[in-house]
Amino acid sequence: MTVLAQRPVAVEHPEHHEGPTGILKWLTSTDHKVIGMNYIVTSLVMFFFAGIMALIMRAQLTSPSGAVVSLQQYNELFTMHGSLMLYLFAGPFAFGGLANYIVPLQVGAPDMAFPRLNALSYWLFLSGSITMMLSFMVAGGAAAFGWVAYAPLSEATFSPGSGPDLWILALVLTGFSAIFTGVNLITTIFYLRAPGMTMFRMPLFTWNMLVTAMLILIAFPVLTAAMVLLWCDRHFGTHIYTVQGGGVPVLYQNLFWFFGHPEVYILALPYFGIVTDVIPVMSRKPLFGYKGMVFATMAIAALSTGVWAHHMFTTGVVLLPFFSLLSLLIAVPTGIKFFNWIGTMWRGSITLNTPMLFCIGFLLAFLMGGLTGVMLASPPIDFVTHDTYFVVAHFHQVLMGTAVFAGFAGFYFWYPKFFGRMLSDRLGKLHFWFLFIGFWVTFMPQYKLGLMGMPRRVATYQAGLGWQNLNIASTVGAFIIGFSFVFFLVNLWVSWRKPVPAGDNPWDAHALEWFATSPPVHHNFTRLPPIRSERPVWDFHHPDALTIAHGENGHGKLAGTAVPAGQD
Repeated sequence: MTVLAQRPVAVEHPEHHEGPTGILKWLTSTDHKVIGMNYIVTSLVMFFFAGIMALIMRAQLTSPSGAVVSLQQYNELFTMHGSLMLYLFAGPFAFGGLANYIVPLQVGAPDMAFPRLNALSYWLFLSGSITMMLSFMVAGGAAAFGWVAYAPLSEATFSPGSGPDLWILALVLTGFSAIFTGVNLITTIFYLRAPGMTMFRMPLFTWNMLVTAMLILIAFPVLTAAMVLLWCDRHFGTHIYTVQGGGVPVLYQNLFWFFGHPEVYILALPYFGIVTDVIPVMSRKPLFGYKGMVFATMAIAALSTGVWAHHMFTTGVVLLPFFSLLSLLIAVPTGIKFFNWIGTMWRGSITLNTPMLFCIGFLLAFLMGGLTGVMLASPPIDFVTHDTYFVVAHFHQVLMGTAVFAGFAGFYFWYPKFFGRMLSDRLGKLHFWFLFIGFWVTFMPQYKLGLMGMPRRVATYQAGLGWQNLNIASTVGAFIIGFSFVFFLVNLWVSWRKPVPAGDNPWDAHALEWFATSPPVHHNFTRLPPIRSERPVWDFHHPDALTIAHGENGHGKLAGTAVPAGQD
């Protein structure tokens, strides 16, 4: 079996000075674990702010002429809700938080390749988050042009004031944060892998983060350029996006969606990686079709850069057959992933604990969102539903199905590694079931509302159209979702007041992070196991079991020659 470099089972590292403690540690540390936890906490705070905004909007829509907030306040809320969820929670939670913490551990690295750049990335993200939230406090209020900021609506003529400027500045800051993190992750994965950790022995979470980092380096500079040009239009009279000065408003849409559709997979791929790590552990089986999953991830990334204009079918300026075909084609590698997840669970010894339940919730939610996405890839269907609540339901089922269900699967899965203590499985299951029920009660009525013609981005609607009862049902579901997170917060509180020690590997998991102590020491490992497969920790703890030889056929059977885990 191929090994990159021979070495003893245990490799000792010299002791490292731990540095400052307490609040000074959190402010000055360049340790990837501290920075990752900073990202996780900050993004969860943004998530809860965005959730509160969503509840206010749903309360507004329970009656045709809702008066919970004014029309201007409603526009600010849905702009900031979408912006916080997409730019400040879904991406940073996985790509900034979980990736920062977990990827160096999974490849056997002592830290990220550029620790100070990593710290700068977090402080740029925090600065951008604060900047965006401060826009509520300026004269004229926050940005009110939607999270996509379409020109010319986002021009100074239609969106005056400092709030939109702070929104633009926040996106530039968080964009540079993402770019720096992408550079750091790519370098870490390519250059700091432990001996024996070949590319095709890396966990799928690390593979997905590598591909996501490459997409970020493609997409985020385009978004930053679009924001700079919008700033110039607003302040320097350049008329890049305004017809009056010879500009082209649809240019903004092309720039934004060239970022925006890779961004959908920048948000989704990390969460695909999470469930791909959790499902085999909780099914007590190797991952079904490891290499197929890797190549499917690459295919999704490649195709995602060529489908941006399916968001622009209704503009009349894009080639419909080409972008429709590519949009349908991207469902193929996604389908491969689904079959591999199901194949991993097939005939496995499944443990239905909290992380696994969240993974199953993800599969169901993303399946529904993906099927409706295939429908929207057809221009005739998109023409009818594009500006309706059908798209709102689809969009939330895709992104909430990934970022929330898969995200919290990862949080419950790796929490013992973060803190060396367990979360309550009972409270976790209550969190899941209330979230799961609320999720479907919230968004299924919205599909019906869209088919009945209810437009999106509206704060009021006419009575007598048959929309009110469906909106009430959707609002009830949203409040059930909000209530579910009470169990999450109580679970965290109980975990700290009455800690239950987790041990280093409470799940009997496979990947290298579970060989480190819980929580890991300053430079992660005092020793490393031999890495001869994609499951080094499983091999180490089960020396009498046969490991799958290189060239495993993806069916849980040996291909070629199998050797005991402890032998060369």
